[in-house]
Amino acid sequence: MNSLACGKPFVTVLVVIALAASCAERKVPMAPQTAPQVAPAPATPALVTPPALSSATAVAGPVYRETGVASWYGKDFQGRKTASGEVFDMYGMSAAHRTLPLGTVIRVTNLENYKSLTVRVNDRGPFVKNRFLELSYGAAKELGFVAQGTATVKIETLEPVNGNSPYTVQAAVFAEEESAKMLKDRLSKKFEQIFIAPFESNLGKLYRVRVGSYSTEEKAELVAGKLKLEGLEPVVFRKD
Repeated sequence: MNSLACGKPFVTVLVVIALAASCAERKVPMAPQTAPQVAPAPATPALVTPPALSSATAVAGPVYRETGVASWYGKDFQGRKTASGEVFDMYGMSAAHRTLPLGTVIRVTNLENYKSLTVRVNDRGPFVKNRFLELSYGAAKELGFVAQGTATVKIETLEPVNGNSPYTVQAAVFAEEESAKMLKDRLSKKFEQIFIAPFESNLGKLYRVRVGSYSTEEKAELVAGKLKLEGLEPVVFRKD
């Protein structure tokens, strides 16, 4: 056997030992240290100013509801001017109310048969204490109470009611002006702003004795209560 061939394994072993020593002496570089990340401070939330209420929201009034006895009027007033200045049409769909603003649209329901319709307030009345609404003949016919004359009804405005008109209290109505003047003189000793308001009716010229001008219906009702103590049957109206 050749001596060189026999020495190959020995040489190979030496080479492996040398490479291992070389690797042992080589230092593995350390990974560079990264500075710790600091989370940014949370941003202070901006102050948000709530939006102001719109003028529509601020001034909107409540929907008006009322229940009571209604009557109707027809040919005796046909063609006459209503409180709104319109000509009364007995076959139209209109109503008279004491305090709702003229032009208010209301839904009227007959609680005796539950028929319902929509009308517009264009007149003042009724002047009878135990009734609160007076409908045109056409409206009463649709609601089914023309023959009986009156009915218990419920009304509801279709939109919130607004209006700043003052209120007055009607103390009495007379066919003679002299009687109206006598009551005015008597009430002037206890109340302020007593005035006589004449108007034309199907019975001829009548004279309404009214008291005061009040910013709210509640104040007018307080005065009406005092007038009852005088033996009268007062009714509160909106001044137009």
